[in-house]
Amino acid sequence: MADLRVNIGALKLKNPVLTASGTFGYGEEFADFIDLTRLGGFIVKGTTLHPREGNPYPRMAETPMGMLNAVGLQNKGVHYFVEQIYPRLKDLNTNVIVNVSGSSVDDYSETAAIINELDNIPAIELNISCPNVKHGGMTFGVHPDAAAEVVSAVRMAYHKTLIVKLTPNVTDITEIAKAVEDAGADSVSLINTMLGMAIDSERRKPLLSTITGGLSGPCVKPVALRMVWQVAKAVKIPVVGLGGIMNATDAIEFMLAGATAVELGTANFIDPAITVKVVDGINEYIDRHGFKSAHEIIGALEVY
Repeated sequence: MADLRVNIGALKLKNPVLTASGTFGYGEEFADFIDLTRLGGFIVKGTTLHPREGNPYPRMAETPMGMLNAVGLQNKGVHYFVEQIYPRLKDLNTNVIVNVSGSSVDDYSETAAIINELDNIPAIELNISCPNVKHGGMTFGVHPDAAAEVVSAVRMAYHKTLIVKLTPNVTDITEIAKAVEDAGADSVSLINTMLGMAIDSERRKPLLSTITGGLSGPCVKPVALRMVWQVAKAVKIPVVGLGGIMNATDAIEFMLAGATAVELGTANFIDPAITVKVVDGINEYIDRHGFKSAHEIIGALEVY
């Protein structure tokens, strides 16, 4: 058995496999399919300071090799999470990470401060990259100065591991990554969904109520892989890779490109047990190639 342990800043993971926020609920929804404690951790659905209803229906659409979503961060707010969800998750023998979003810098920092008081939440993933909200989200993630501003404010309020989730909908993602690193991020995760749209030609209407939405699934993997490779070379903090990871081979490719850990998202909708299969697949790959630990494959891509 290979040593699959990796660290994201001070956050210790028993293996590199996490789940992508918005695709795994609060974890409980998947407990009938997998042993949650076998994961390096899971990231709960996006959490905001105040409850959000999300966007009107329809807000999901299947596309070739992927899907579009425009859910819009529907959730019952951070206080609901603290009072109702946290007590049920706090004793799990794995890392429970909260994805934090907001409409303003103050929203982000206040939400982070509330979660900071929860002893058994060792990290947050700061979502400055959601394309499906009218205020906040990706607005902060497309400009280095705006990204640095919100990360700096959250860093003042939050004292545990801070992962910042980046949008691919930018010209140069390395500039955003370097800005949030300088502002105090312990890690970056990328990529969030790409902005896309789909049309029903017979009805002459968009398939999403918001017209555009976030594209995920296998179709985004080459872009995600390229961006992870670029960012891993540009920053000194750990990179968490995601975007179109559907199996262990995909996950290994992200690690070879420089990711310390990976997140599985859309794949959870197809196979609710995919995460533990990926854990086993990474272990098998490391053994088969004669490595001893997951660390040995991080950034081990041999370029021509």
